[in-house]
Amino acid sequence: MEEMRRIAYETVLRACGFASLAIFCIMIGLSFLPRSAFQAGGFLSILMTLVLVLKAHEARTKDHRRTEMWLYLPKESRPPQSSAQMVISAIMCETYLLFARWTAVISIVLWSIALFFSVIGL
Repeated sequence: MEEMRRIAYETVLRACGFASLAIFCIMIGLSFLPRSAFQAGGFLSILMTLVLVLKAHEARTKDHRRTEMWLYLPKESRPPQSSAQMVISAIMCETYLLFARWTAVISIVLWSIALFFSVIGL
């Protein structure tokens, strides 16, 4: 069970890492306007949070054999077919929601920094 959680964590972390890299690149591109850069980062982070929540909702019904986690899971560690759908969908849903919470916190921080720049007139 722990190996499945670790693999789920790694697959979602990799996807979030690529999305965060894209958000960071956009923020760097707007670095000449700090308030706009942090607003864009906050908006895109909220968008990523929504995508993660939708993926968590989708994980409940998605065929477990079509998940990235199933492909990375060694054959000897896979749960029996009778319970695989329930176990994998629960783990993926939980993992997506964990990352959605973290992304929401990051979004709040980015929006707060944008508000700070707005207050000081930048």
